[in-house]
Amino acid sequence: MMVHRSTTWARGAVLAAAGVVVAAGLARVEDSHPVVDTAPPPTATAAAAPVVTAPPVLSDPTGFGRPWGSTVRGLLTFRGNPTRSFHGEGPVPIDPTIRWKYPADERMCSDSTEFGETRTWCGTGWTGQPAVFERGGRTWVVFGAYDARIHFVDGDTGEELLPPLQTGDLAKGAITVDPDGYPLVYAGSRDNELRVIAIDRPEPTVLWSLDARDAGEGRWNDDWDAAPLVIEGHLVEGGENSRLHVIGLNRGYDADGLVSVAPRLTWSAPGWDDELLRALGDHRVSMESSVMVLGDIAYVANSGGLVQGWDLSSLRTGTGEPTRVFRFWTGDDTDATIVGDDAGYLYVGVEVDRDLPRGDDVGQFLKLDPRRPDDPVVWSVNVDDGPDTGTWSTPAVVGDTVVWPTKPGPVYGLDRATGEIRWTIRLPGPLLGSPSVVDGVMLLGDSAGVLHAFALDPAGGPPTEQWQLTLGGTIESTAAVWRGTVYLGTRDGHVFAIGDPP
Repeated sequence: MMVHRSTTWARGAVLAAAGVVVAAGLARVEDSHPVVDTAPPPTATAAAAPVVTAPPVLSDPTGFGRPWGSTVRGLLTFRGNPTRSFHGEGPVPIDPTIRWKYPADERMCSDSTEFGETRTWCGTGWTGQPAVFERGGRTWVVFGAYDARIHFVDGDTGEELLPPLQTGDLAKGAITVDPDGYPLVYAGSRDNELRVIAIDRPEPTVLWSLDARDAGEGRWNDDWDAAPLVIEGHLVEGGENSRLHVIGLNRGYDADGLVSVAPRLTWSAPGWDDELLRALGDHRVSMESSVMVLGDIAYVANSGGLVQGWDLSSLRTGTGEPTRVFRFWTGDDTDATIVGDDAGYLYVGVEVDRDLPRGDDVGQFLKLDPRRPDDPVVWSVNVDDGPDTGTWSTPAVVGDTVVWPTKPGPVYGLDRATGEIRWTIRLPGPLLGSPSVVDGVMLLGDSAGVLHAFALDPAGGPPTEQWQLTLGGTIESTAAVWRGTVYLGTRDGHVFAIGDPP
């Protein structure tokens, strides 16, 4: 049964007041001084765009729902910006047809081993939203896939702009494009490597990589699922090694005019603490959600349900070290990426995995106020229907509505202020992808391989389905919308470009 909880909820679960340093096993790697990028990107490699003055914080909350990057136009990372709130740029197709399918004839598949079982994986998974951006007069679509490759495709034609980059295992992490105009993309893989890849050469070239096992004491696993962020010349990323990493990139150009980097891991901290491990009784505390930055604070959750906020203002000021300023335990696996809004609130989605009493008590849809660290829950909604329920999806905050899918299939529209359920629609589950909302139209795929487009009611009423398109193969990935085209991968082994007929 669904239970709505009031704004007076309090459990004393937060152990760190805002602004107070909590040690939590902080690990310093080399030093924490920022590496300053010295060479500006050549103007020929990026579409013209207005210059944006840097805000007085790492990620200005007033940028909620806006694109990221002052020199590159596009959907540059999962959910498009540091607050994970930009879903793309319209128009959204109204009479959709498949413009191209990649690959045209083969399927993107490879074998991979999980928990001792080897099986064939195809297509793209729940972390597989494509990155889409403008470069050199062309639209680039970049994505990792279960064929253990990273692909670079022309958004208009589906032809390869660069040959695929082979990795050692599933390339299931979401891609991030450098927001400052450097011809670089950042991508993780199941082969333990987080890569910095140059795209200004005839072939994509790995300039640097970090093995998850070389980043400090870890827990549980070595994959890189999350989409990194580039903030003040630093790469910020959480890994399934259960650690948060800050990497100084030191980007520039060599004597031949090719992009160069000299990265170093400047700081790393665990995504767990002893209290969490005692409460869980296990070490399944990997970070699969992407880091979200709101103001100067980086928020990230892990598979043990620990939500942490780390003050990264030292990246901007050049003094001090990151410090933990927020802690909250959801009680269960929290793999969905946190969304931050323009008022400074956090929206946190929780799975039902261990099915501990804490998870049932706290709920699976949470709105948190990190400025109230001792009592952060503004509202919560319980959708616990036993193991393998709850949500894997990152919510969409649209106007005064929060759209939140659940794995079993119901999709809820919640009042943003109160958490009250305004409407419910049901799609074939399991639902793992996150909704993309552009120009008031919500795009969401289902397990039957159907992409749905719903018009959202600005007044908060039930959405109206505009169209649906059968792609075949379960849809776990999140759709990327860019200037009239939807890019989306499925588990059948392909990525599709969907748009109106010419």
